[in-house]
Amino acid sequence: MNQTILYILIILAVSFALTMRALIDIMKKDFGSTKIKVMWHFIALVPIFGWMIYFVFGYKKGRLN
Repeated sequence: MNQTILYILIILAVSFALTMRALIDIMKKDFGSTKIKVMWHFIALVPIFGWMIYFVFGYKKGRLN
């Protein structure tokens, strides 16, 4: 039982770190409009899968400022 809790905490910690990384990346990039940038913020905030969706589909869309 204790190992299960540890695995869940590790998964949540990694997911949180990757979500923060996605949000920082979104803040640094210009997506052409504020609407699109806000949309990517909301997508990245979806628990567990949001950062995956951003890194697969949105990572290369914006330009660094």
